[in-house]
Amino acid sequence: MSMTLSLQLIVFLPLVAAIIAGLFGRWIGAFAAKIVTTGALFIAAALSWPIFLAFVAGGAESQVVPVAEWIRSGDFSVDWALRVDTLTAVMLVVVTTVSSLVHLYSWGYMEEDPGQPRFFSYLSLFTFSMLMLVTADSLIQMFFGWEGVGLASYLLIGFWYHKPSANAAALKAFVVNRVGDFGFSLGIFGTFLVFGTVSIPAILAAAPEMAGSSIGFAGMRLDTMTLLCLLLFVGAMGKSAQLGLHTWLPDAMEGPTPVSALIHAATMVTAGVFMVCRLSPMFETSEVALHVVTYVGAATAIFAATIGTAQNDIKRVIAYSTCSQLGYMFFAAGVGAYGAAMFHLFTHAFFKALLFLGAGSVIHAMHHEQDMRYYGALRKEIPFTFWVMVIGTLAITGVGVAGVGFAGYHSKDAILESAYASASVPGGIAFFLGALAALLTSFYSWRLIFLTFFGKPRWAESEHIQHAIHGEHDDPALEHGDSSHSKATPPAGTGGYHPHESPLTMLVPLALLALGAIIAGFVFSHDFLDSAEFWNGSIAFDENLAHAMHAVPWWVKYTATFVMLIGLFIAWHNYIRRPGAASAFVASFPGIHRFVLNKWYFDELYDRIFIRPSLWLGRLFWHGGDERTIDRFGPHGAAYAVGLGNRLTTRLQSGHLYSYAFVMLLGLIGAATWAIWWAQ
Repeated sequence: MSMTLSLQLIVFLPLVAAIIAGLFGRWIGAFAAKIVTTGALFIAAALSWPIFLAFVAGGAESQVVPVAEWIRSGDFSVDWALRVDTLTAVMLVVVTTVSSLVHLYSWGYMEEDPGQPRFFSYLSLFTFSMLMLVTADSLIQMFFGWEGVGLASYLLIGFWYHKPSANAAALKAFVVNRVGDFGFSLGIFGTFLVFGTVSIPAILAAAPEMAGSSIGFAGMRLDTMTLLCLLLFVGAMGKSAQLGLHTWLPDAMEGPTPVSALIHAATMVTAGVFMVCRLSPMFETSEVALHVVTYVGAATAIFAATIGTAQNDIKRVIAYSTCSQLGYMFFAAGVGAYGAAMFHLFTHAFFKALLFLGAGSVIHAMHHEQDMRYYGALRKEIPFTFWVMVIGTLAITGVGVAGVGFAGYHSKDAILESAYASASVPGGIAFFLGALAALLTSFYSWRLIFLTFFGKPRWAESEHIQHAIHGEHDDPALEHGDSSHSKATPPAGTGGYHPHESPLTMLVPLALLALGAIIAGFVFSHDFLDSAEFWNGSIAFDENLAHAMHAVPWWVKYTATFVMLIGLFIAWHNYIRRPGAASAFVASFPGIHRFVLNKWYFDELYDRIFIRPSLWLGRLFWHGGDERTIDRFGPHGAAYAVGLGNRLTTRLQSGHLYSYAFVMLLGLIGAATWAIWWAQ
């Protein structure tokens, strides 16, 4: 099969599946909708891997596949075309692989949900939008996919629309992303103004010539490329949940767990990183823009890591972990290590999807309980989930030795080494903050494992578990149950509840993702980090930085491993060796714990600065402007005047002839007065 046909099928099969499941799901049924959507995604994944491996082997060239003429307006011209190069090929395997496994996982997780056709349609629509984004040959097409994933994420986060919290989270994600998207759209407008085109290859080719030029903006003269890159980066900050525009990401946990895995692992949140790497030749023309990217990424990495240490909701811990890892990717791009940024994006997709889906398996086993304080001793009850979660934790914390390790060992170490090797002030700060964030990542990741799978059972303290014990089942797996579990004697302290392992449709994706978390790092590290031929011009690859990365001092190479061990020891000491130590620390430093637990009070700050004034202004315009001014003196006032006139004229309709004669006389007097006045 030709690459052209393969690419068209990869992109459009999810769209066709979404249309079939969404429009005809009521007639074809849930099973058929799942078959169509899941089958389409597995076909897309099967077609994506040969394209990626062809670039790995060096036997493929970049191509642009025209689809249709799209926009013609004067000199402005945009064609709908699909671009495939190394960067696109990487994203294709990431998006289709994770999405196909999420589709399969959802068979078990959403088994009894009445809205399955709608859910699977949204998943496929989300995937199509992301594929449109990563195959874009123009900024307009990229923006189309950009907004598409925003829409689909709104639908998926708010899928359980009967829950007010889900509706609020979906609206929050939509609004916060609009802030970033406004910056992105301004960047696109400015880029077209400067370059006269929205074609990405044409823009990147002309970008070096614009270095050092200036442009007027908001009454000031600013460096052209710095302004354009920063506006585009605002869009990346919103989509990839960087510090300041991150508040939507944790609340997105209100959606079903498969949605969390899809949004946080491979699709929406990686769009910003992809965009910066795609436009890396533009960013290379502005040192200021690169420094901003570095500082924002490093600040996000440490900020999100601190919050993850105090969260008790298992999904929120992993969500803040995503935010932190995205910070790593951005500061890697900021120091010029775009290959390392994309490598971490690639490996992160496997272990983060594994952790989210593993958390979903735990939640499924614990009757939808998400608070880790009510877990404990689950490693013997759900052993498969336990081991895959351990593999995911080994990957995210970067466990490895002698150049061979889990996925995060290769990509995260490469980012820290690149930051140090950049020999710049922003790079040095990013290295320090990245190392500290790696320590915190190790702590909260192992804390999750120890609280969930070790210690004594704390299940009886959970309200969700109490519902299960007393027969108030809302989990289909509990209703249909496993007879072997129901007959077994529950351990002491469980209140009579026995957790259950997830069905095969949920375990198979976990096994495949675990395999990726184990081998994705050392198998592809050379291609991503050292091979300019592999990237073949699809990113701005700095060979000097790649060589310098391998020549850093030994203590830099072992920094990530050293801080990982420190984080592991602290978690083990506080949750295994002395289980009460964490509570004692919280009691000793309640202010710090409260500050971190409340996410640095960003939501409260935004509520006071933006939300309350906006609501006040809205009420002012509503009541004072609309009701008391426009309506009062406009339609309502006119209606009142007409009514008043009607009431006055009805009094004249008395039925007496002398009354009518009197009115006629007044009319004649008025007409005569007017005639005499104008005659003069």
